[in-house]
Amino acid sequence: MAMSATAKDIFTKEYNTVNENDTLSRCLEGFKKGMPPVLAVLDERGKYTGIITRRSILRTRLDPTKTKVKSLMKTAPEVNLSDSLSRVAKLMITSGILQLPVFEKGKLKGFITDEAVIHAAVLAGDWGNNPIETIMTRAPHAMEANRTVGAVLSTMREQGVSHVPIIDNGKLVGLISIQDILENLFWPQKRMGNKDVAGEQIDSLAVAARGIMVKPVITVTKQTTLKDAEQKMHKHDISCLCVVENEHLIGIATKLDFLEPISQLETPERRLSVQFGVKDIEISPEQQQYMMAEFDSFAHRFQEAFQLGSLFIYLKSHRGTNMRGTPMIHCRLQFRTTKGSFFASSEGWGVEPTFKVALDRLERRLLRSKELLAYNPRFARDYLREMGLSPEEA
Repeated sequence: MAMSATAKDIFTKEYNTVNENDTLSRCLEGFKKGMPPVLAVLDERGKYTGIITRRSILRTRLDPTKTKVKSLMKTAPEVNLSDSLSRVAKLMITSGILQLPVFEKGKLKGFITDEAVIHAAVLAGDWGNNPIETIMTRAPHAMEANRTVGAVLSTMREQGVSHVPIIDNGKLVGLISIQDILENLFWPQKRMGNKDVAGEQIDSLAVAARGIMVKPVITVTKQTTLKDAEQKMHKHDISCLCVVENEHLIGIATKLDFLEPISQLETPERRLSVQFGVKDIEISPEQQQYMMAEFDSFAHRFQEAFQLGSLFIYLKSHRGTNMRGTPMIHCRLQFRTTKGSFFASSEGWGVEPTFKVALDRLERRLLRSKELLAYNPRFARDYLREMGLSPEEA
């Protein structure tokens, strides 16, 4: 489906600025209600040099009263006024930055946010009338309410997610985001300036999840339209919706889940495609060539069964964690098809082996899926046999 709206139609001209030599504390004054959660960073001559987001400040462990803006400043992809919503969504995914600067003839005109892109997309044509089950992540990682915040944080890191639903006796009772953990446990202590903050943070991670979870959870059913779901997210100022059926969690939908299909809406897909998102890591041409070769092999095996689909590859490095110079890599794969969405992840040393493990896990999940078995049960069973596995072992 083609969308006629462009960046010019939805960007905001109102934004705040900060000097690159200001402290992070000064930034907090700029994040005012109704303004984009991003500041344009200017140098001493008043020239634009980059951006700094509210999220990056909340997540840093640096002292906000002493740390200068330029130490956390990012270089964001530049959006042109004529860029389509699909292109903007793709830039957000590949860069991992959800608020992008808009330029005209080299001059900063304003910013465009993920919320603006999603809102415009659900109102354009028929796409917004699709049920949320078409984009939601099925069977999300949930944790019991009596588990510790430390366990929740560990799950977020291992799975590469920023929201974890909390359940009690099988029923959804709360939701924890990475921002909830930072603002409730880490951020207040840093503002106190206590010398024993590190020890207090470790102790606070032993708090039960029910102690900081957000409740009640804003939920929708699988038949809720994307348009209605987006309106609910905007009304409650949230970035995640839990999808329930008979009070039981069956899926989760974040802003990223909206952006992924939007980035593909204006691209006529004739085969399985791939899209990368990289954070805190540089991918060499050889590494990208390796991953593309593995993906081509993957696409060849599953093209007939799924026909259309997009594989989103998210790679990030755990800063300060390496073995003999090789960084620890987290890889998350999201495979969106006309038959549903499939997820897999892995952590390891180096890009290629970590990606390969995640792709192998994704293949196993596909081969045991009802969607593929319904299409061709023999295909899945024969392939599992070639791998030396039974369906029960996959």
